[in-house]
Amino acid sequence: MKPSAETVREYLHYDPDTGVIRWRVSPSRNVRAGTIAGADCEGYRLIRVGGGRFRAHHVAWVYMTGEWPPHQVDHRDMDRSNNRWANLRLATHSQNRANTRKTKNHSGFKCVYWYPRTNRWRAGIGFGGKQKTIGYFKTAEEAHAAYCKEAERVWGEFARGA
Repeated sequence: MKPSAETVREYLHYDPDTGVIRWRVSPSRNVRAGTIAGADCEGYRLIRVGGGRFRAHHVAWVYMTGEWPPHQVDHRDMDRSNNRWANLRLATHSQNRANTRKTKNHSGFKCVYWYPRTNRWRAGIGFGGKQKTIGYFKTAEEAHAAYCKEAERVWGEFARGA
């Protein structure tokens, strides 16, 4: 069960300029009021409040808007620890995945792979739970350019080519 915005604001203080969340009151004997809330977990800060553990960027969202996010909260700059309000935005799962760095592959470009059947570079994009082939190209650079164009069309501000 998620705590109300009032409960979050009662126990925590969020600074939208720095992205830091601190305890307003001491949640336990080991933690004093004024200390930074939560602990690092794979780059995200997790905070125990209201009987559950929540990611700091979700806590920041409810603190600022009064409502828990309906989907996901994306970090514009891809830095999981940067919870400044200007860096956070609502996103669907697909939009959040679009705003990622390239995965390791031989092309050096996001979503561009060597396709041996055609002896060409394949550019693809995933959205709506499906994979779409954009096309096959002589060079990885051409495939990357095609991916970037399609990503911009599909994802708009969430598109990230590199």
